[in-house]
Amino acid sequence: MQANQLPSQRGWAWLREGLQLWRRNPALLTFAAFGYLLALVVISVVPFIGQLASSLVMPALSVGVLNACRAIDAGRKVGPDVLFSGFRTNLQALVTIGGIYLIGTLVVLFLVGLVDDGTLSEALRSGEVDEQAAADSNLGFSLLVALLLSTPLMMAYWFAPMLAAWWKVPAPKAMFFSFYACLRNWRPFLAYAVGLLLFGAFVPGLIIGILGLVSPTLATLASFPVPLILIPVLFASFFANARDVFGLPEGNAAHVLNPPDNDGPAD
Repeated sequence: MQANQLPSQRGWAWLREGLQLWRRNPALLTFAAFGYLLALVVISVVPFIGQLASSLVMPALSVGVLNACRAIDAGRKVGPDVLFSGFRTNLQALVTIGGIYLIGTLVVLFLVGLVDDGTLSEALRSGEVDEQAAADSNLGFSLLVALLLSTPLMMAYWFAPMLAAWWKVPAPKAMFFSFYACLRNWRPFLAYAVGLLLFGAFVPGLIIGILGLVSPTLATLASFPVPLILIPVLFASFFANARDVFGLPEGNAAHVLNPPDNDGPAD
């Protein structure tokens, strides 16, 4: 297992390859992507333990979506149970990754809270920002601190569930390898982020805005299929960059979805 160093243009290609993968089996990939989100929402509303439980199982559920992508990529038919296939291999490491990511998120929120004057926390609770309050606050600085602190955490998490599930890498080593791989490929990831902003937000928003000038009803109707396409394509692009950076482990998708019982952690 080695992290390949890729040219910056590969970041744009990940979005194209994600779209191509979705087009090969839109029903399965859409089910897996929205099933992942729905499962996390349902678990998180359980009183007392919901938020904790959703964080701990998030890596295993994300592996289920990646397994669906891998099966589609290999031309193998799988059923809806693929969403839960991540619970069948190296689950202890996946839960540990979720716990480390949760602790890291809480630390980031605590540190951001030290510099935030309350505007950002209020916006996170209410889902909206008062323009006058934002103008009179240090909201921009708080957002910058949040971005700087959360980016390394996201880098450490990005590939970690896949490394733990497919290569049986222990949780700390998986997060270290993930951080190193993202750092090594910061150029394509920068291009990837620009592509997401451009094609995932700006272009759809522009199209819907233009349609709204013609007919508000038409703009509303056009806005419904956008997330149904963008979210599964986004998940498929995650698989595309993981495959590009690390390749795929030896064996086929059937081995991943039904791992042998004697698989243990990697050395």
